[in-house]
Amino acid sequence: MATLQSDKPMRQQVEEYISTLQEEIVAAFEALDPSAPKFKRDAWVRPQGGRGLSCVFAVPHPSSPAAAQQPAHTNTVLEKAGVNISIVHGSLPPAAVKQMRADHGSLKDLDVDEKGALPFFAAGISLVIHPRNPHAPTVHANYRYFEIADKGTVLAWWFGGGSDLTPSYLYESDAAHFHTTLRDAAASHGAALYPVLKKWCDEYFYIPHRGEARGIGGIFFDDLCDEDHKTFSAFGEVGGESADKGRPRSAEAILKMVKDLGNAFVPSYVPILKQRSSTPYTEAERRWQLLRRGRYVEFNLVYDRGTRFGLLTPGARIESVLMSLPEEARWEYMSDMGALGTREAEVQEVLQKPRVWVQ
Repeated sequence: MATLQSDKPMRQQVEEYISTLQEEIVAAFEALDPSAPKFKRDAWVRPQGGRGLSCVFAVPHPSSPAAAQQPAHTNTVLEKAGVNISIVHGSLPPAAVKQMRADHGSLKDLDVDEKGALPFFAAGISLVIHPRNPHAPTVHANYRYFEIADKGTVLAWWFGGGSDLTPSYLYESDAAHFHTTLRDAAASHGAALYPVLKKWCDEYFYIPHRGEARGIGGIFFDDLCDEDHKTFSAFGEVGGESADKGRPRSAEAILKMVKDLGNAFVPSYVPILKQRSSTPYTEAERRWQLLRRGRYVEFNLVYDRGTRFGLLTPGARIESVLMSLPEEARWEYMSDMGALGTREAEVQEVLQKPRVWVQ
């Protein structure tokens, strides 16, 4: 498993960890389907400062010249996938700093107009896996670290991230396995951690115009640092202790939490993918999968903060920002799929009324 060195600057620890975690995750997927094409490793440099590595899986379209240069791959476990890391730095404009002040007390007394743009550092890993089989769920995970500095002094820092599952067909055992693995990874970091992050995930990955969640949840958190956090405070007490007081607070403790959650990704998802990728499926089930992917696209382009931030950031690498989108999706006017009593309706019900999968 990926390890950390606590005697190094935080940004260096995060950079080393996400690089190692990326390698481990890509290796796990390549080992699962050894006859499939390897992930494409695409290293890039940001002109404004920083670098990244995008590891992307895709099978060339039959009409593509690349398809003629390699054997046909029509039955791969994955259809499209990306496991990306980015380590970037630059100047944060005053408007962006002002927007962040509401969540960070250390920035509230800062005269942004006088200071002008401030140096920032951001490092993170982001991944989305879209399997080919409709019975195998899509999964997303993201873990990131952010710093704002002034003349070499860190003014504010925080972590964010999470992991969530989006099935087209509901298998309760898969949902329980995914949530149990994440709960167990969070257990040593406070009794309130999993319940808070699970509720937060259900609320974040919601599509208001559809009245349903994007998937069956997982965990989600943002702006986590040593300051009091309104989301944890609003949750109340767990086991007689304030949720906000019982969580990790120092940068080192939060990074340890991120490490445990990040290392839980492969065991939380790969066993599910391995089991479901060989399930026989019909054209109708493939059609439903594409309809569900349409909802995935709607959330990512309309509501996801990370996607919107990336699209509005000067110099952003758009190929990486839109990596989360599936290769194919479908929209039907007044679709006849999802009628009561069908397998499709089962997942619809859960998306409209989130469940508690593990205690």
